Amino acid sequence: MAVPARRAFSRAPWDDKVGYCRVSRRGPHVWVTGIVAMDVAGGVYAAGNPEAQARRCFEIIGQALSDVGASLEDVVRTRMFVTSIDHWEAFGRAHGAVFREHPPATTMIEVSRFIGPEFMIEIEADAFVDEACEAA
Repeated sequence: MAVPARRAFSRAPWDDKVGYCRVSRRGPHVWVTGIVAMDVAGGVYAAGNPEAQARRCFEIIGQALSDVGASLEDVVRTRMFVTSIDHWEAFGRAHGAVFREHPPATTMIEVSRFIGPEFMIEIEADAFVDEACEAA
């Protein structure tokens, strides 16, 4: 019997328009869609500040993981898509602040642009929840 997926949505208009969710969990596997630095009103968070944008992405990722019973400590892989690799140190500081004690595999890739030109980074995360630990 297939394990049903648990999903959480951003409640942004593009969830339905594009047909995706913010996070999906099936058994111990969790996938967080690409997250950009949105503020609570739906605008761009910290335009022009690469480290602050990355930190905001991780805040949103942490909440998404929590919505399906996971945490940032469960993350095993991140992918950072950035519009300027020149900011790698700022993005890396934000990543290190979150994952220093439990580093995941990661990739940073420069891309030409995002849907909103003020966004400097988009981050995806994959997690694995050790269900034996979760039950303890």
